[in-house]
Amino acid sequence: MEILGYLAAIIAAIAFAVLVVYLVKVLKETQRTMANVADTLEGLEKQMEGITLETTALLNKTNKLAEDINDKATRLNTLVDGVKNIGDSVKEFTQSIKNVSKSVNRVAEENKETTAQAIKWSTVVLEMFKKNKTR
Repeated sequence: MEILGYLAAIIAAIAFAVLVVYLVKVLKETQRTMANVADTLEGLEKQMEGITLETTALLNKTNKLAEDINDKATRLNTLVDGVKNIGDSVKEFTQSIKNVSKSVNRVAEENKETTAQAIKWSTVVLEMFKKNKTR
């Protein structure tokens, strides 16, 4: 029986040694994998620094572009206001011309007979002047 106990102890020791060997292999593979992961993360960190710099530059350019657009929009609003004022002035001028035209037409209608008589008299005077000149 004693031999069985020794035999069991030897088998347990061998199993433990095999287990330790496999654990050592697994730990070495894990160490190599972790080193690869560390290298990959280092490269990723460097890439992220580059992306961060490019993103910052792009953001600055975008901000400058937005300021430029706002400035130009303000200038354009001023121009549109000026054109609107010119349009209002032209409208008022046109209205004034219409009013004067209406007044002239009304006065001409009211004095149509007087105007016709003045034209007749001026024609008569011109004819008399021509006759006197030829004599």
